[in-house]
Amino acid sequence: MKKEFPSLRGQLLLDGGKLRGSFFHRTVVLVCQHDAEGAFGLVLNRASENKVGEALVADLPGTLKDEPLFVGGPVQSSALSYLHSDVQMADSNVMANLQLGHSLEELVELGEAFSPTRQIRVFAGYAGWSSGQLDDEMRREAWLVYPASIELVFQTEPQTLWRTILRKMGWQYHLLADSPGDLSWN
Repeated sequence: MKKEFPSLRGQLLLDGGKLRGSFFHRTVVLVCQHDAEGAFGLVLNRASENKVGEALVADLPGTLKDEPLFVGGPVQSSALSYLHSDVQMADSNVMANLQLGHSLEELVELGEAFSPTRQIRVFAGYAGWSSGQLDDEMRREAWLVYPASIELVFQTEPQTLWRTILRKMGWQYHLLADSPGDLSWN
């Protein structure tokens, strides 16, 4: 009998304090795809200094132009990805009511369509892992895992997301959540 692959799709990966000095120090990554071939994720708590309209050369609706552009990860900084949610989306590929997209044309269509419950977040770059790489990092306990939710993806302030989730994980993570970003400040 073939063992089912333990996918982390729809989960959040948090720096558990072992990624100091790397791009992923204090990041929260939403795992969007994970299978035997590798994994793909987006950093949720790293906004760039740009707006989407400043970074994309396209005729974007005004609602999208003013959205902050997020740094999705260190891989292919020019690659476009976006997450969008709406109430009761029939076809969601990350988790219930959360869809990952990469097409500029579809992003424009989403921005032009009216829906009072739609949420969109646009990313440049992504986090990627080759086959077995993320699994190895999990064995080394480089990441903490927490279930993703629409609220955490869209409604929690990005700059406090890492600390907010650690506090939700329990008292044993409070010291990590409250530690300074640079331990020399201690």
